[in-house]
Amino acid sequence: MDGNFLAPLMFVAVFLIIFSGYPVAFALGGASLIFAFIGVELGYFDWQLLYAMPERIFGVMSNSVLLAVPFFIFMGLVLEKAKLAEDLLTTIGTLFGRHAGGLALAVVMVGAMLAAATGVVGASVVAMGSISLPVMLRYNYSKQLSSGVILASGTLGQIIPPSIVLVVLADQMGISVGDLFVGGLVPGLMLAGMYALYVVGVATVKPSAAPALPPEMTDVALRVLLRRVAVVLMPPLLLILIVLGSIFAGVATPTEAGAIGSVGAILLAAARGRVNWGVLRDACRDTTKLTTMVMFLLIGSTAFALVFRGLYGDVWIENLLTNLPGGTVGLLVVANLTIFVLGFFLDFFEIAFIIIPLLAPAASLLGIDLVWFGVMIGMNLQTSFLTPPFGFALFYLRGVAPASVKTTDLYRAVVPFIAIQALGLLAIILWPQLVTGLLGR
Repeated sequence: MDGNFLAPLMFVAVFLIIFSGYPVAFALGGASLIFAFIGVELGYFDWQLLYAMPERIFGVMSNSVLLAVPFFIFMGLVLEKAKLAEDLLTTIGTLFGRHAGGLALAVVMVGAMLAAATGVVGASVVAMGSISLPVMLRYNYSKQLSSGVILASGTLGQIIPPSIVLVVLADQMGISVGDLFVGGLVPGLMLAGMYALYVVGVATVKPSAAPALPPEMTDVALRVLLRRVAVVLMPPLLLILIVLGSIFAGVATPTEAGAIGSVGAILLAAARGRVNWGVLRDACRDTTKLTTMVMFLLIGSTAFALVFRGLYGDVWIENLLTNLPGGTVGLLVVANLTIFVLGFFLDFFEIAFIIIPLLAPAASLLGIDLVWFGVMIGMNLQTSFLTPPFGFALFYLRGVAPASVKTTDLYRAVVPFIAIQALGLLAIILWPQLVTGLLGR
């Protein structure tokens, strides 16, 4: 047995434990301890290697970049729990609902706005599913179109800044969060536009699948509608502009912008009379839960990386990925296929903490622009929320969907949108300027 055998064996063992249903963070930590013992017994390293673990954990906990994660999560949860997302859907639905496919277009637009205002996929899918899906079904939208557009639009928070996944990717790849946000802006908006084009196409080819709302639903006086737009749409847009604009202009770091966004979300909710102890308590509790999960995953992945490197796994991975047939093209094919397949079974956090630290060094050695590489991975990771059987967006919508919408309906609904995402991914691979253009590269 040699290091080139033990390192891949550790990699396989981790995934076997994960697929058995054991929590990912503890699977990483447990496998690390087991293979640390094996590595010491076989003489690859001694127990002193693990002395580096406390310092690495301290480095994780003191990482100021990761402070942006709870801030953006909290901002999104406040907007969702104060029902500001519900106001957005109602107002934009009234604006577009008088046209065939208009309600579905409203869902796409709100999905993009919630992505830019929150970056939290679960909040977006639950909000749009509980509000829009019953209305769409009531007015004879097809189950597949209505479910699919909610699921796909709800995952735009994966790629449109301030995406939490982009924050995590930037940290794992050692690049600027601000650069990754700038790089993800055009691809994210492009993806939302492709969803909208698909809705228009369905409404044109098969109007019965996306009918216009009846006049009594959209017959609102122009003055009243304009007032709604001013009150409901403009404040969130202003918040988005302040948060993203401060990052893009270099005035604030993502962490500082996240703090501003959190305060801004509370002020927006307060201005509408929606702030109370229950809203703040629930937002804080859910933020703590999700942030704690991320931290445990980080600690588990840190232990895994330490022992994996002690077994020369980093050398094995580097040689494997940099010597693939086709060079850069081979790495891109393997990276995208690996992430896509793992997305059927794992959450994007888990993929980011296990796979990205292995891919990024090889991409850097091959001269690949890491910002472009990170946005490409982010768009691929977006499919992990949609792909059956374990796509988290499917579970979120299943929890709020009417009984008439079966799980199999949801599985069928995401197929065309996964195909659209694949086309979007292909577009940024063929035209890297979609990512790097705003960065001047």
